Amino acid sequence: MKIFKTIPEIKNHLKELKKEGFSIGFVPTMGALHKGHISLIRKACLGNDKVVCSIFVNPIQFTNKDDLLKYPRKVDSDFQMLRENNCDILFFPDTKEMYPEVEDTIYDFGHLDNILEGKFRPGHFNGVAIVVKKFLEIIEPDKAYFGKKDYQQLAVIQALVKNFNIPVEIIPCPTFREDDGLAMSSRNLRLSENERSIAPHIHKVLLQAKTKAATITAEELKTWVISEFSKYHEFKLEYFELADPDTLLPVKSLKKGQNCIALIAVYLGNIRLIDNIEIFY
Repeated sequence: MKIFKTIPEIKNHLKELKKEGFSIGFVPTMGALHKGHISLIRKACLGNDKVVCSIFVNPIQFTNKDDLLKYPRKVDSDFQMLRENNCDILFFPDTKEMYPEVEDTIYDFGHLDNILEGKFRPGHFNGVAIVVKKFLEIIEPDKAYFGKKDYQQLAVIQALVKNFNIPVEIIPCPTFREDDGLAMSSRNLRLSENERSIAPHIHKVLLQAKTKAATITAEELKTWVISEFSKYHEFKLEYFELADPDTLLPVKSLKKGQNCIALIAVYLGNIRLIDNIEIFY
């Protein structure tokens, strides 16, 4: 695995690979890698000649500075995992490399970045869009891989690519889960033993909500979800919303034949976790 820390170095290397006709797959990460990240890398390996992974904890997408400081960093194990899973190239820049000057670009995604996560984390998706656009312009991949756990982020990135006519195919990938159903996340490392033991309740509630959606109203479903999380004092439900899977606008009534996605954000102790489930019936 080749490791590059500067933009000119990786651009020059990729330029030579592209001259030779190699296709490039790209998996952006913030490190603290887990099996979910590895599933993206493996999918990229199947669909491309060369796979590039980036590790960069993007400071401008954190609305909570304490969250940025406490974000898990596991550089040595990350490098080892990438080598063991056939990553060809790692881009490992520091903040000065990515942001040599103060970054004040503002993007307009309409309602997409102002609802759900955007409502509770103002500016978060603008920070995501800035760094993803930079990476796509540096790497110029044929395909880029993003997990569906961050469903709204995926929608924002798809809008970014469309708005700027960036020549890349965005590949959505299924959420990767632990054996007990908890969606894999680097933040799971920060859960206490007790918190980790009850964390699967999030996915359990979503699965039950998917079943109940066929028989009760949207408001009744929301009320039921609130009551389910009130059973554990460790949980603080931030939001549970039913939305159109394409526009992410709220779904106020559930109708047969209608598809929607249920999205949730919950604090478990001091750790904020998100998840979602697609509802088709």
